[in-house]
Amino acid sequence: MSSPAAREFRSARDFLLDHREDQHLAHREFRWPRPEEFNWALDHFDVAAAEHPDRIALWIVEEDGTETKTTYGELAQRSGQVANWLLAQGVHRGDRVLVMLGNQVELWEATLAAMRLGAVVVPATTLLSESDITDRIERGEIAHVIVNAVDTPKFEGVGGHWTRIAVGIMEGWLDYTDSLHAGLDFAPEGPTPAGDPLLLYFTSGTTSRPKMVLHTHLSYPVGHLSTMYWAGIRPGDVHLNISSPGWAKHAYSSVFAPWNAQATVLVVNQAVFDASYLLDQIVRCGVDTFCAPPTVWRMLIQADLGSWNVPMREVVAAGEPLNPEVIEQVRRAWGLTVRDGFGQTETTLQIGNGPGQEIRPGSMGRPMPGFTIALEDPVTGEVGDQGEICVDLADDPVGVMAGYGDNHERTKEVMRGGRYHTGDVATRDADGYITYIGRGDDVFKASDYRISPFELESVLIEHEAVAEAAVVPSPHPVRLAVPKAFVTLVAGRRPDAETARDILGYARENLSAYKRVRRLEFAELPKTVSGKIRRVQLRQAEEGRDAEAGGRNEHEYWEEDFPDLKD
Repeated sequence: MSSPAAREFRSARDFLLDHREDQHLAHREFRWPRPEEFNWALDHFDVAAAEHPDRIALWIVEEDGTETKTTYGELAQRSGQVANWLLAQGVHRGDRVLVMLGNQVELWEATLAAMRLGAVVVPATTLLSESDITDRIERGEIAHVIVNAVDTPKFEGVGGHWTRIAVGIMEGWLDYTDSLHAGLDFAPEGPTPAGDPLLLYFTSGTTSRPKMVLHTHLSYPVGHLSTMYWAGIRPGDVHLNISSPGWAKHAYSSVFAPWNAQATVLVVNQAVFDASYLLDQIVRCGVDTFCAPPTVWRMLIQADLGSWNVPMREVVAAGEPLNPEVIEQVRRAWGLTVRDGFGQTETTLQIGNGPGQEIRPGSMGRPMPGFTIALEDPVTGEVGDQGEICVDLADDPVGVMAGYGDNHERTKEVMRGGRYHTGDVATRDADGYITYIGRGDDVFKASDYRISPFELESVLIEHEAVAEAAVVPSPHPVRLAVPKAFVTLVAGRRPDAETARDILGYARENLSAYKRVRRLEFAELPKTVSGKIRRVQLRQAEEGRDAEAGGRNEHEYWEEDFPDLKD
């Protein structure tokens, strides 16, 4: 029998499913469930498993063609067994557990198991270095670690007292597979306060060392009802998300959003991204809903998309804004519109184009159910049609973090004035559609005009030779700064003067004079380990250049190199 908390959660979930194509009504009438006690593994996942024990919860496809399917019933029972075993190893309520696993069954088992115990999961990517791991264990006050045996050498020089658990046999580490001998029936020690910590994320850190973002048993499991709504996931769907474990996007779309809807989480593992293989699996596995970051979408459109008769109903993108040209190419090939969405590690999906809604070109949509969005002038604090994206906290939206785990001053700063401040800048039109401009620290001035890098990048990526682009200010003796583009080319294009002239000419034709890209450099774009472009690194490199000296980097070209492009 389900608990009152489970019924309250289910009622809110069903309301969103029932109004999945009327975003205006859903936003107006949706109310967050706010149970005082709530444990998503016990109050939702186990209920879902009891209702449909044979429905596939997790489907993992490997590169060699092998695959693993785990039902809701199997995963509920197995995660309860793992919880019993972890408890015997000393894992208790409130303990912090670093989980550094790939897209493998044990990742989902361990996450659900720790949740049952009331432990705090600290997700970590397998790409972490030893110094990254040391930072997380020390600042995160980690008590237990679960890691693949192959990655245990990274922990050899890490100090502290923490339980060592390895998936696979490793001397000096507990063997996770011993959990197969634990009891199957799990009984919680007591109810879980909904405000207790559940997840501690270390953000990817584009400008400084990672922030520690703390979420509760309410803020992410329940908060991701907004993400479920945006993605358009329905019960029984097969949902494919392209994301690496360790980052919030994985929780968004490979755990909470699809399992909130009682759908199947599909994972297609690839060591090196292969668009053709991924598309083959989308067709074979009958994918209904698909989510991928813009980097993946930009690689996908380099394939002949029209060669695949995809079964998908909904396709979405999140992580960074998606360029309009990418959306248009997908629409021409498949008749599907990639719907943009905006969220952060600190929140669930705040803004998006919901299923069945009118799409405004360039806009990332309207506020999701449960969120009130204000655009605040960073100087005056006044709310208008352009400014920093802020979440109004007056209604205590569930899908917002509890705070930064190690920095109360930073928490106060981003929560000032009754709003959560995202640091991103946008505009809003008369119908409430919000268009992304850029990170507050990415927007710059050139000849006293404000320049949005994303706007210029979206034009550049329309050019057939451009795979990715990042725009930053480059010092100029007269204009103070001019827009410079760092460009990664599609396969087969040469980083030479002819290509540079062609791209700069295209930008000249399609951008206002004050926005023109005046310098271009062919390069691989620096990215965080979660795949976001590190414009800050490119910007810092440009700021260190002497505007008067006019020196060039290799594969760098300026407008003045081409007489027909000069003013």
